[in-house]
Amino acid sequence: MSSYIIKGGKRLEGEVHISGSKNASLPIIAATILNRGITKLYNIPKIHDTEMMYEILKELGCKIKKEKNKVIIDSSNVNKFEISENLMREMRSSVILAGALLGKYGKATFSYPGDCDIWWILSASLR
Repeated sequence: MSSYIIKGGKRLEGEVHISGSKNASLPIIAATILNRGITKLYNIPKIHDTEMMYEILKELGCKIKKEKNKVIIDSSNVNKFEISENLMREMRSSVILAGALLGKYGKATFSYPGDCDIWWILSASLR
């Protein structure tokens, strides 16, 4: 087992920037479509999954504006409940949008999410 040996006597100082959590950010981004207005989010990580989530929101009718450490989502013109297959397949967690779409429209249309074999196993067992 690895170990760290720390010899005391010197004060530790400094700053560390902690990025936002993907697993916390994605459901919050999805929930913005329920707002019917402008939502400002801070400290969202700049990663593939959040970028794909923005693309899905744009397809649904949202306007996205990114500034330094802030994302502004205008969901006042959301007018669709269907997510295209090509965007759904970009990330597994795209399915979290189902709850927000069901909450807003009472229905949602989407394909299997991407990169997840469990969906293929489940669909095969349902036949």
